[in-house]
Amino acid sequence: MIDLTLNNGVTLPALGLGVFQSSPEDTAAAVETALRLGYRHIDTAAAYGNERQVGEGLRASGVDRDDVFLETKVWPSDYGYEKTLHAFEKATGKLGVDTLDLLILHQPVPDRFELVVDAYRALEQLYADGRVRAIGVSNFMPHHLEKLLASASVVPAVNQVELHPYFTQPAVQAANAQHGILTQAWSPIGGITFYPGWGDERVSVMQDPTIVEIVEIAGQHGRSPAQVMLRWGIQQGRSVIPKSTNPERIAQNFDVFDFSLSAEELARIDALDTGVRGGPDPDVPRDSFFDRVIDEA
Repeated sequence: MIDLTLNNGVTLPALGLGVFQSSPEDTAAAVETALRLGYRHIDTAAAYGNERQVGEGLRASGVDRDDVFLETKVWPSDYGYEKTLHAFEKATGKLGVDTLDLLILHQPVPDRFELVVDAYRALEQLYADGRVRAIGVSNFMPHHLEKLLASASVVPAVNQVELHPYFTQPAVQAANAQHGILTQAWSPIGGITFYPGWGDERVSVMQDPTIVEIVEIAGQHGRSPAQVMLRWGIQQGRSVIPKSTNPERIAQNFDVFDFSLSAEELARIDALDTGVRGGPDPDVPRDSFFDRVIDEA
């Protein structure tokens, strides 16, 4: 396992288990499996509806809470200073923990950015109180970051964004690096790119004709294309959080620390970038974000 150090000195395992679109009934078993296999980093979110099951999986695994890096996200309908403080209580209540290792804002909602600023102030307070070990953001583009940093007193430790070989977001990565913010990749193999109400079809890197490039590299290392894509992300200093509920895939995704890609192979994968986003555009206002009510603990 490779650890990454955040801008406040906190460390997190470079590879974690994501549970986006994992059903509640599958999540507990997936988390338990991952932790028993050696994972020590779990990423969830209030909007995923499975924080409670993440906690169940953690307890069932027998792994000590202090040995697991837990991160979750505040949904926009809980933005605002007091509401975000309460969102922390809801999250920890469902997870069954007292503190969080990382708490981040899920979306930038640029048309209501004053709420983003108030929500981030709440994160800063939770951080100051020692209730969270690090704070951050998700899906923030460079201009969102600049706007937030104009009023923030704590630089985000992490910016979690869509990032895979076909959408590498170089400008976002550069802005994050400029501010010492870790880039964390959701959908690091490009498989989770379907959102109800956003596009009509699921788009997958695995179905793209140019996957042959990665298949060829994978064959040379005796690895799967997914393993190569995860190694590509880790080797370039990013945090990656692949999602799976399949025990074999969970194990395979974790088996990426005993091989390396050459500079030429990394460059070949970098060259696959299309600049085409699979998920929602963070600059498009979505009132539906605020219609979703996050359940109490």
